[in-house]
Amino acid sequence: MAKGKGIPRGFGGLPSQGGGMMNQIKRLQEQMEALQAQLAEETVTASVGGGAVKVTMTGNQVCREIEIDPDLIKEADVEMLQDLLVSGVNLALEQSRKLAEERLGPLSAALGNLGL
Repeated sequence: MAKGKGIPRGFGGLPSQGGGMMNQIKRLQEQMEALQAQLAEETVTASVGGGAVKVTMTGNQVCREIEIDPDLIKEADVEMLQDLLVSGVNLALEQSRKLAEERLGPLSAALGNLGL
């Protein structure tokens, strides 16, 4: 038999499994897209400085809001405010990444089981 004759080829030139793997990949891709859209809507809020600064971030790491207690501004300590903002943003990013990992973890494991 000539090379490749009579053997149906599928993804990546490997023998086809009746489209089963491709269907699984398509379903996983659809689930991933839905979860990413959901993460874009979910938020986490990090609070630092005893609540003086609050940073709200989406699950896909977009900063939505920064709240600063007006009393903090009255004190006019710019360095402290800058430090609190950096701390708040970094904490919110960490929380956002954990949220994404929780939501996408099972899907990533499924992709790993498929060898992707």
